[in-house]
Amino acid sequence: MDILIDNRQDRVELDEDIIPLIEEAIEAVLRLEGKSLDYEISISFVNNEEIRELNRLYRNVDRETDVLSFPMEEGLVQTNMLGDIVISLEKALEQSVEYGHSLKREVIYLIVHSMLHLLGYDHMTEEEKRAMREREKEIMKRLNIFKNEREEI
Repeated sequence: MDILIDNRQDRVELDEDIIPLIEEAIEAVLRLEGKSLDYEISISFVNNEEIRELNRLYRNVDRETDVLSFPMEEGLVQTNMLGDIVISLEKALEQSVEYGHSLKREVIYLIVHSMLHLLGYDHMTEEEKRAMREREKEIMKRLNIFKNEREEI
């Protein structure tokens, strides 16, 4: 498993001790989905302006969001690249305060959510949303990360 991390923002401090948690979360998703660990995943941390621009360019939605997932298109190139994850740390921090948990917990949740997108999950219909949320909960539970537990991570 190769995880490439690019912190392209300077507004929110991200502790280096989150890197092993990110690796653990990605591995948990891949294992639970019965996938090989022989993947490369790119994670970029950006500010609200950059994610808004990416959201506008790729989804025609002109507003900031917390996370975007860009799965590698099958057949495009022979590679073990699963895809790219882009997280707005500003938005993640806002949401962590709103939901009453740590920034680390929010980032790990966004990683899990995005990994599921890279593996084909979506939440466009109620049925898809329900299935994806159940998978997210199961993975977060396996990671011993629970909602509203500030001191866990």
